[in-house]
Amino acid sequence: MKVITNTKPSLPNKSNRTIRSMRRQLPFYLMMAPGLIFITILFYIPMGGVLIAFKDYNARDGIFGSPWMDPLFKNFEFFFKSDVARTVTFNTLFYNLLEAVAVTICALTIAILLNEVKNKFLSATYKGSILLPTFLSWIVIQYILFSLLSVDRGIVNSAITGNGGEAINWYSEPSYWRIILPIAYLWKNVGYFSVLYVAAIAGINPDYYEAAELDGASKWQKIRHITLPLLKPTIIVLSLLWVGKLFNGGLGDWNGFYTLPNDAGALYQTTDVIDTLVFRSLKKINDYGMASAIGLYQAVVGLFLVLISNYIIKKKDPDNALF
Repeated sequence: MKVITNTKPSLPNKSNRTIRSMRRQLPFYLMMAPGLIFITILFYIPMGGVLIAFKDYNARDGIFGSPWMDPLFKNFEFFFKSDVARTVTFNTLFYNLLEAVAVTICALTIAILLNEVKNKFLSATYKGSILLPTFLSWIVIQYILFSLLSVDRGIVNSAITGNGGEAINWYSEPSYWRIILPIAYLWKNVGYFSVLYVAAIAGINPDYYEAAELDGASKWQKIRHITLPLLKPTIIVLSLLWVGKLFNGGLGDWNGFYTLPNDAGALYQTTDVIDTLVFRSLKKINDYGMASAIGLYQAVVGLFLVLISNYIIKKKDPDNALF
C-alpha cells in the first residue's frame, strides 16, 4: 500500500535569506562603502588613542608602549582641580545652549518666511544670500570681524568716534565677546539650518493647507496648527544633535572660538571652551596625556547627554525618539 504524505518545500534558512538579501542590495552596499571606510578611518580607528589619557605618553614608545600613569587618573587631576575646568565648561555650555536656542528660533522663522515667498527667482535669491556665509571659513570671517572691530581702523570704532564717543579696545574687553561670538556663529550657520527646515516644510502635504484655507484659517493659524506640529520630528532630531554637541565648541565650529578673538589671552575668560583648551594643550604645553584626558571627558559627557535626552523623548513621545 502506497502511503502519500503531505510534504512542503523546505524554507531557506535564515543565513540563506540574509545572503540573498545582501546580493540584492549589493549596489547600495557599494555606494555606502566609501562613506563607511571614511568614517572607520577617521572616527573609529583613532578611538584607540583614548589610552593616552591614562598613560605617560612619549612618541618613542608609542601609544601601547608608553607606561601607564601612576596614579592612573593623574592626567585628569590638573584639569579638574583648576579653575580652568569650571571656566571652559561653563563657556562651552553657555555658548552651545544659547546658540541652540537662537539658531533654532531664527532658522524656523526664516524657513517659514521663505516658504511664503511665491516668486521662484526671489526665493532662490534669498536662500542663496542666507546660505552664502555657511561656505565662508572662520579665517575669512575673522578678517571681516577685525575690519569691524579694529581699534584704530575698525568701522565700528570709526562710527563711535565720529559721533563724539571713545574708541573701544574690543580685543582686550572680555565682556563684549559674550555677545559677539554668538552673533558671529548665528550669522554664519543660520542659513544652513534654515535650508533644512525649508526642505522639511516642502515635504508637508499641501492638502493640509488647502483644507485649512477652506475653513477660513489665517496664515498664523496654518503655521501654528499645521507647519510647526509637522516640523516637530525634524526639530527633535536636530535638537538631539545639539545635545550631543553641548560639550563641543559650537557643533564642531570650535575654531571660530580660537580664530575670531585672535587667541587673545585677555579674552580667555569669556572665549575659551573645552576644544580650544585641548588645542592649546597640544600646541603650547605639548601635553598629549592631559589633552586626551580633557577630550575623553568631553566625549563621555556628550554621550550621556544624548542617551539621557533620547530616553526622556522616548518616554514622552516614542515615535520621535532617535533610537
